[in-house]
Amino acid sequence: MTVSQAAFRAAMLDPAAAVPAGIVNPDGGSATKRFDVYRNNVAVSLSDALDAAFPVVRKLLGHDFFRAMAGVYLRRHPPTSPLMMFYGDAMPQFLGRFEPTKSYGYLPDIARLELAMRHAYHAADAAPVAPDALASIAPDALMGIRLRIAPAVQVIVSDFPIAAIYRANTQDGAPKPVMQPEAVVTTRAGFDPQLHATNAAGAACVTALQKGQTLGQAMATADDSLDLGAVLGLLLAQNAITEIY
Repeated sequence: MTVSQAAFRAAMLDPAAAVPAGIVNPDGGSATKRFDVYRNNVAVSLSDALDAAFPVVRKLLGHDFFRAMAGVYLRRHPPTSPLMMFYGDAMPQFLGRFEPTKSYGYLPDIARLELAMRHAYHAADAAPVAPDALASIAPDALMGIRLRIAPAVQVIVSDFPIAAIYRANTQDGAPKPVMQPEAVVTTRAGFDPQLHATNAAGAACVTALQKGQTLGQAMATADDSLDLGAVLGLLLAQNAITEIY
């Protein structure tokens, strides 16, 4: 008897499901014990992948709670790719809907930040422009230029101090977070991604540049709190501008 992939997958992720018909031992009997071992190994492997992907979320929730939650997550959101480095993309939405964590409003954004750091790590390499590239552009032409932003750059805007929370849980001696809105820009100047706290205006400017808007248009998306020099200085220092056109 042939076992359908859908039936096998459903049973593999549901510990209460019976062994699919057609999965048998060499003697023809149902391979219950073997399938249970395989099913458990799959669940442990997926939980381990989530463990590695969301270390700050795990620390905030506690190891035991996180592992129990991972068991729920992996059954609602099975992998869609064989690349485990990208498993967990639905975690922010899951945390926002999962009843036991809904009161922790900052958790979805911490998960988004951890996803952004992971995607920055695995982003394609891109050669940066020279550090003085902008200085050679005539002032009257500056607002009309466009900047191609490196694939590693990710922007997250939050009502919570996500950069401060992240650092408090990953760096010894980091200051206690002050509960206020915060935005983050991730970069990867070398091998490892870095996060940079900014305000909503800075985040809006970077996002506009990522969409291909001119520097003048990107400035217009932000309010008067935008420090354009600081934004451009960050992008240049972090090798995050790959083309000026």
